[in-house]
Amino acid sequence: MQLPYVYRVTKYDPADRDEHGYYTGSQDTVSDHGEVEASYLQAVAAFAEDTGVDHLAVREPQIPSIAHFGVEPPVDGFGLNGLFPGGPTGFHDGAEVPLGIGLELVRAMLRDSGAWCRLEVEGTFAVHVGWDQYLYISSSRPCEEALAHTRELGLFPERLDASPYAFGAEEEEQVIQRPGDDDFWADLHWAVVTGRAGILEETYLEGASRWHHLTSDTIDPVRVGLAPRARLAVWPSLSTDIDAVLRALPADGLVEVVWQDDDGNIRSAIADEDEFPELAARISRAHAAVLLSVYAGESVPLCTAVMPDNDGVLRARWRTEPTPSDRDWALRQAQG
Repeated sequence: MQLPYVYRVTKYDPADRDEHGYYTGSQDTVSDHGEVEASYLQAVAAFAEDTGVDHLAVREPQIPSIAHFGVEPPVDGFGLNGLFPGGPTGFHDGAEVPLGIGLELVRAMLRDSGAWCRLEVEGTFAVHVGWDQYLYISSSRPCEEALAHTRELGLFPERLDASPYAFGAEEEEQVIQRPGDDDFWADLHWAVVTGRAGILEETYLEGASRWHHLTSDTIDPVRVGLAPRARLAVWPSLSTDIDAVLRALPADGLVEVVWQDDDGNIRSAIADEDEFPELAARISRAHAAVLLSVYAGESVPLCTAVMPDNDGVLRARWRTEPTPSDRDWALRQAQG
């Protein structure tokens, strides 16, 4: 839903823009971690108060991929430390946070700490951060007091028709998204029992995944432990022929490796040719493993789904890339 009042709030004076709208002034494009940053946060708080909002919902959360082998994140915790119980796992789609935590998430986005999301109250309020300290605030109300206060803070609110970062219908896949409902889990149980499926990839936010070993005894515990609104991808079992997996490592390029250690835990890493020796040493000690291509269309899961909310409604807006099995399921739904 497009809210009627959309504002771009920045520290950039419109008088310092050229005829194409590009800023030509002297303001830096990074946060000062000081008075200007504080003004941004005060502006968000003012618009929220003017709209009557004191809680926000996290939507489409993401962090830089934490699966890349041997690479440390640029900021410890991606700016999420201390904001959610349990760390990044609490930073999931639909998580409700008080305005104070929402402002800390805005701070993390202004600082390019790694975490990003849209913060919303459906049909009422939205805020998110774009590149170069561009802040976008949408409201169901004109927020005249917040606009005046924002100007007093030394920032420049500008009315827009829409934010370029607003979630649009064009981002949704045309194929019906399969929910991770009881029917999905019944089909998954059958696929595991018959030996067609063996591992489940749980993407609990964009850029972060967990892997689960599936047996007839572990399916139910895995389901209970999934993050809300997680995206799911079902894959065949890992191979116990470790030598064959190692021989299949490409000469160069990127590859994702998924392996199971002797402790039963499944891990994954994305590596390039410079990291292959260290990765190969780790895989050689694994109980089972598989190589997956990171290039579109080259490694396709058996099927996918997105977890619905506890009431059975699928509210997550992100979508999985449909597999042939998913398309067959969608066709059956259309015919039934």
